[in-house]
Amino acid sequence: MSKLVHAQWSSKMTFVLAAAGSAVGLGNIWRFSYMVGDNGGAAFVLVYLACVAVVGLPVLVAEWLIGRRGQKNPINAMAELAGKNAQPKAWALVGASGVLAAFLILSFYSVIGGWSLSYTLGSVTGTFTGQDADGVGAIFEGLLGSPGLLLLWHTAFMALVVWIVARGVTKGLEGAVRTMMPALVVLMVVLVGYGMTTGHFGEALAFMFRPDWGALSGDVVLAAMGQAFFTLSLGMGIMMAYGSYLGEDVNLLGTARTVIILDTGIALLAGLAIFPIVFANGLSAGEGPGLIFVTLPLAFGNMTGGMLLGLMFFLLLTFAALTSAISLLEPVVEFVEERTPLTRVMATLVSAVAVWLLGIAALMSFNVWPEPVMFGLNVFDLLDTFTSKILLPLTGLGAIVFVAWCLDRRSVAAELNLTGGSEQVWLVVARYVAPLGVILVFVNSLLG
Repeated sequence: MSKLVHAQWSSKMTFVLAAAGSAVGLGNIWRFSYMVGDNGGAAFVLVYLACVAVVGLPVLVAEWLIGRRGQKNPINAMAELAGKNAQPKAWALVGASGVLAAFLILSFYSVIGGWSLSYTLGSVTGTFTGQDADGVGAIFEGLLGSPGLLLLWHTAFMALVVWIVARGVTKGLEGAVRTMMPALVVLMVVLVGYGMTTGHFGEALAFMFRPDWGALSGDVVLAAMGQAFFTLSLGMGIMMAYGSYLGEDVNLLGTARTVIILDTGIALLAGLAIFPIVFANGLSAGEGPGLIFVTLPLAFGNMTGGMLLGLMFFLLLTFAALTSAISLLEPVVEFVEERTPLTRVMATLVSAVAVWLLGIAALMSFNVWPEPVMFGLNVFDLLDTFTSKILLPLTGLGAIVFVAWCLDRRSVAAELNLTGGSEQVWLVVARYVAPLGVILVFVNSLLG
């Protein structure tokens, strides 16, 4: 039993902002954009939207439901609900997998968040102004090749995360998302507005929304399904932790739809902000991960007003990274706070220091320690591969199977306000369609 009265969100709107802030991260702005570019544009986007609805939404609702019913950290919530429903306590491993995933992901996510901080400063100081492709590439390689610089920015990013999370649910998480989420949307809209002036906005619209069905393949469908699953922060213990701060008056299905619309809308806005700039500068939309940290700085460094636009873009990227990072640390802190005598502040510091230390090993993968440590992968790639290909799909699968098959069907239907036909649709999607989708993501990621 928790030693504290469990915190609650102050309002439904702050919960929506927090959940959307968690979902809106580097995955929306960095990963989504280059995956659209790599997978043929509009065909990928349309399949992605369908997958969000039939795979992402039911898993998101399942994780919130577990958290709200358990009113504890993901591990204890799963254990308690399993006991109440005559299920094996081993179901707690689903919660443990999520907390572990959040811990491991934040260790290398913080390194990438540090890159966005570095590029924000670089935009202010004119680092990219007048650079050619080789020059911009050398800047990025120089950052990766310097353990001292990476450590500095990794530490600075984690310090910001600690400052927010240590302040608790109301002052910390809510205060941060109330400020950063509106700022993120405003910055995104301004950048889209700039994209409209480039003369290539119509090209970007066609690229994203006029499908070439000939580009659609099994690989594209699976890539879209994987992005739909990962973009909503599923399988990381985050949504279970956030659900544990949720009151009974919140409609989970309706709120999930709102969060998904916000998350997807920002991902689409990111594409409409990025691709006009890419096309206007004669660059390739299929640049892969280098699209954000190499291709766009080249464009910003050689356009009128590029210094200001670059600053706005990388500030946007930093806000997105922070809203996700605070949510990644939260389930770890909630677990430590509830299972030890530590205060909120001390639980945050202990958790963050452990994450920071593992992050040092991850950042050294780019310079002094690039050698493989396991399965032919260095530390950074091992953390990324283990979490994205194994822990996240398994945790998400465990959550939806537990809610759909192990909890009382009538009580779940009542909690989700489902009756008649809507209950039957939920059962089919939650019991069969969503698990099958997650299994396909899991198998494809392992074989990929």
